[in-house]
Amino acid sequence: MFNNKWVCFGLGVVAGVAAVSLIKSPAFKKACASVVGKGLQLKDEAAAFAESVKEDAEDIVAEAKYNNSKKAESAKA
Repeated sequence: MFNNKWVCFGLGVVAGVAAVSLIKSPAFKKACASVVGKGLQLKDEAAAFAESVKEDAEDIVAEAKYNNSKKAESAKA
């Protein structure tokens, strides 16, 4: 009775209208803002962790260079 293309089209229109009404709701906007805020917080925490690891690695390299220079000086003496 109904053409399959028209049924699919109608379902698409209904889904589109439902999606638009959901997106425009204040609760959905508030939830999206919360999710984005948590994502930004996670990004900042990850950047701070990476910086901490980088500083620790630089300290280790500096200590190794210092130890090597002390060994070289004691070998010369």
